[in-house]
Formats: sequence, C-alpha cells, structure tokens
Amino acid sequence: MNTQSLNRTYTATRELQINKVVRNTYLLLGMNLITSALAAGVAMTTGARPLPWLLVMAVFIGMPFLINAMRNSAWALPLTFLFTGFMGYTLGPVLTYYLGLPGGNQIVLSAFATTAVLFVGLSAYAMVTRRDFSFMGGFLFVGLIVVLLAIVANIFLQIPALSLTISAASVILMSGMILYDTSRMIHEGEANYIMITVSLFADLYVMFVHLLNLFAAFTGED
Repeated sequence: MNTQSLNRTYTATRELQINKVVRNTYLLLGMNLITSALAAGVAMTTGARPLPWLLVMAVFIGMPFLINAMRNSAWALPLTFLFTGFMGYTLGPVLTYYLGLPGGNQIVLSAFATTAVLFVGLSAYAMVTRRDFSFMGGFLFVGLIVVLLAIVANIFLQIPALSLTISAASVILMSGMILYDTSRMIHEGEANYIMITVSLFADLYVMFVHLLNLFAAFTGED
C-alpha cells in the first residue's frame, strides 16, 4: 500500500472517529437537557426554594471533576445524569422567579431562544470551518476564574451594575467555551464524549442563567 493510500485510509478512519464522537456527544447532550428540563419542571411544580449557593457551586464545580475521574467506568453516565438533573432542579426556582416578573414569559422565552441560536450557530461554525480553537483555552480559563471570583464577591456586595457586567462577560465566555468544546470533538484524537457533553451542558446552563438576568434588566423588570 503506497503513502497516498495510507493517507486516505487514515483520513477516512479519522472522519469515522470524529463522526462517532460528535454523534454520541449530541445524543447524550440532548438526553441530559431533557433530564435537566424535567428536573426543573419538578422543582417548579413543587414550589422548591433555592438551594444554598455554596452547595450549588460545590456541585457545579466538583461534579465535573468526579465525572472526569470516572469517565472510563460504568459510573460516568449515571453521574452525568445526576449532575444535569441536580442543576436542572436548581434552575426551577430561578425560572419561577423570572416567570413571576411582569413580562416573565417573554424574558424566559427570549433567553431560551438566544441560548439556542448562539449554541447552534457557534457549534455549526466550529464544525463547518474545522478551525482549531484550542488557543483560546488559557484565556477562557483565566476569564472563568475572574468571573467566578466576581460572582462570589457580588453575592455579598449585591451591586446591580456588577451583576450585569458579570452576566455580559459570562455570555461572551460561554460563547467562547462552546467554540472551544466543539473544536475538541474534532481535533482531540482521544476526545471523551461524556466529558465534552458535561462541558457543553455547563456552557449552556451558565449562558441561559445569565441571559435571563440580562433580558430581565433590558425590560426594566429586574
């Protein structure tokens, strides 16, 4: 077999591997989004109160590390659904609050639609262009740390302008994360679809929550 044939075989094999990771990732992401939505519905129906912010942040930050440690075991998938279900449950009281505002339905619908459009558009761009966005990793990591510290600070400071700044920065960062995570599916030879699913879910969750805050502010109701 000559070099050209070997290259074609490698390319075909590589494409099959990429397609498998992409298919598994989006299938699992869709299932987890449904799980999260159902959990949010349960929380709203039962009138669940917001959970302590320390607990929510501990789960949001800690669970992905636990899932990563278990990514090659039988526990990875159940832990993923546990994570997304829990985060969906925490979203229930948030949605109840925004829906209770004047124009709340429009706020939630606008945030949902914007999240969906940004996700589809950014993912499609990364998939079609096949650009490698790994160079954004360092910037995104630093940005996430800064935003996280600002969120913790504003829990105590309660400054509306800082809240809006954090939300705007978070939407921009999550847009970058979607590009980065989608790029990983294409360019990482050993990409783990479970971990990419967890990361994409976190991107969407954070983006949606902060878009709710922004749209509520734009309508003058928050």
